Amino acid sequence: MVSRVRVWLNRTYAENVFFMDQLRRNPSDRAVEIHATHGDADSPVLAAADTAELEPEGLSPAGYVEYALDQCARRGIDVFVPRLHQAAVVAHRADFAAVGTALLAPPPEAVAVFHDKVIAYEAVQAIGVPVPPWWRVRGAEELVAAVEELEAAGHRACFKPASGAGGVGFRVITRTPFSLMHLSGFPSPYVPLDLVLEALADSEEQVDWLVMPRLEQPEVSVDCLTGPDNRLRMAVGRTKNGRRRGFTLHEQWLEPARAVAEGFGLHYLSNIQFRMFGDRPVLMDVNTRPAGGLHQLSLCGINAPWAAVQLALGEDPGDVAPPFLGQDYTVVSGPRPLRGVSLPQQRAEELQQALPVVAGPAPAEAVETADGSETVGSVGPVSAVGPAGPIGPVGPVGTRAGQALPL
Repeated sequence: MVSRVRVWLNRTYAENVFFMDQLRRNPSDRAVEIHATHGDADSPVLAAADTAELEPEGLSPAGYVEYALDQCARRGIDVFVPRLHQAAVVAHRADFAAVGTALLAPPPEAVAVFHDKVIAYEAVQAIGVPVPPWWRVRGAEELVAAVEELEAAGHRACFKPASGAGGVGFRVITRTPFSLMHLSGFPSPYVPLDLVLEALADSEEQVDWLVMPRLEQPEVSVDCLTGPDNRLRMAVGRTKNGRRRGFTLHEQWLEPARAVAEGFGLHYLSNIQFRMFGDRPVLMDVNTRPAGGLHQLSLCGINAPWAAVQLALGEDPGDVAPPFLGQDYTVVSGPRPLRGVSLPQQRAEELQQALPVVAGPAPAEAVETADGSETVGSVGPVSAVGPAGPIGPVGPVGTRAGQALPL
């Protein structure tokens, strides 16, 4: 009899409820139990897990590793998918192996390269992967020089933190003076240069920004699955052009993604993002973790989370190729259940208390609304959502959620 697999996701994004759903619906029909931890008692991943705990706050990276090792030993974790403190966790891979836990994450050298975007750009350039022009700036003079050079070449300048995840801190520079126009409608990423310079002058802190041209659509996120032998098992591009989403296997996106994933040993799941600079794709970002939209590959007949868990367990799934490419789609909002009662802020003595199991509905994808709040959206069948039909069970407390609709 094949034993069940116990998987732990720590303080992860809300949309990874669908990662969890796919593990449970794996094509091997293997029993999977999921443990989740988070700092927010109302995170939907806690409600969707079989067992869950609130994480202690204020731990150093080293302290978090000790906490994680205790979780793995006490909970009998077979595969740990670390997001929070990933770099510190992967540096202790041998310690986790000693308690019987495999890490579904790249080695520490690969994580270190892509933690800093400047180091990452320099590294991928060295292997021939194109990147946009970029400047590292730490103050007002460097910012003005970079913006003026970009504008002289006919580009719109933008900046983002040199280290960070997702679109946090991304802004587009504009020369338009601040006015009521900026206060009407929804907030936007556009910020007047004079306000940025004023903020820099008023602050005693030094910034660390990457300034570059605003890149054009389409945005293509290539989801990769790479074995510990550095051989790519899967590469599928997810395209995004405004509201429209789709899939691609075109080599102009896959070839550079393959070079990065295999060249830097991005073991297990990674996400490599490109946009257009002029008439060619250039690297935008590399995530050394599963992408939030990974579950969308189910529209192509792929269960990438399960293939990755198999690799982590030493069970090679072989080459994972989509049997077909799903049709174009978009994402709309709808509900996702939470726990019936919100827990108070955690105290140290409560670490042993697990949250009760709450069943989850069909998969959805988390999306960010214009007001900055998080919703969860599904990529499942159209018939499960909307005013014309039922939307599944909803508990007494819920987040807004959504579903992918074909275009």
